[in-house]
Amino acid sequence: MENKGRYHKYLNRVGWAYVAPALAMYVAFMLYPILSSLFLVTMKYRGFSKQFVGFGNFVRMAGDSIFWKALSHNFFFMAVQIPLMIILALMLAVILNRGLRHYRGTFRVIYFLPCVTSLVAYSVLFRIMLQTNGMFNNFLKDLHIIAEPIGWLNNGFWARITIVLALTWRWTGYNMVFFLVGMQNIDTEIYEAAEVDGAGKARQFFLITLPLLLPVILFSAVTSTNGTMQLFDEPNILTWEGGPSNATMTVALYIYRQAFVLNSDTGYAAALSYVMVSVAAVLAFIQIRFLGGKEK
Repeated sequence: MENKGRYHKYLNRVGWAYVAPALAMYVAFMLYPILSSLFLVTMKYRGFSKQFVGFGNFVRMAGDSIFWKALSHNFFFMAVQIPLMIILALMLAVILNRGLRHYRGTFRVIYFLPCVTSLVAYSVLFRIMLQTNGMFNNFLKDLHIIAEPIGWLNNGFWARITIVLALTWRWTGYNMVFFLVGMQNIDTEIYEAAEVDGAGKARQFFLITLPLLLPVILFSAVTSTNGTMQLFDEPNILTWEGGPSNATMTVALYIYRQAFVLNSDTGYAAALSYVMVSVAAVLAFIQIRFLGGKEK
């Protein structure tokens, strides 16, 4: 028994030895930054000087018009782009699931490619195509859809639409793959029974496919919402740091500018980050309650 106890102690030491490097990295790069950020939110930084302000950063946030403007842009992208992307992804998944079966793999790769494209490369490409005298405006003029060039990047409204188009192009195929896999896992006998009962393709989609895809739709909605709340690259690269005149500024970009560009105020940036985490958590909870309840 004594030897057995020593052997177990030896195994425990070996186990901790294996876990120690990963645990050390978790503490250094996850736990420590989280705990230190709790201290940061109570401080105001100006270069190398700092001042304790308590809840002053949150009071400042309440009167920060640029923050509220950036938050409204996040909600705009979430309300417009996510439903548009999910609808398009569902349509593409239905088309590939019911037709083009011999070329399904090829089209799946084609639609999935945008999400693995370099963020910088595709943002620069969109910026070139959407110049006032760029390819897209010339194409629309040749079709006599517009008479004058649209200021895609110079007008606030059209700049936001540009980001919606870019995000939709990038992520529609990504979500389509999830929907397609979900549809392929639905038992075909359910559709056969529905056809015997006289249900057409449209009724089958709304009464069978859509309800059984709710868990996948919930996953796509929650992950897309979190991604939209953290939107940074497109407004930073595509519209030149949230321009024009902060018309596409997002909270993530504003946090970056507060921490590293404008004032080097990491305390205020940390406070903004905690508010955004809370907003994302509330939105995820609402979506899970709404779609999760329907799933039951």
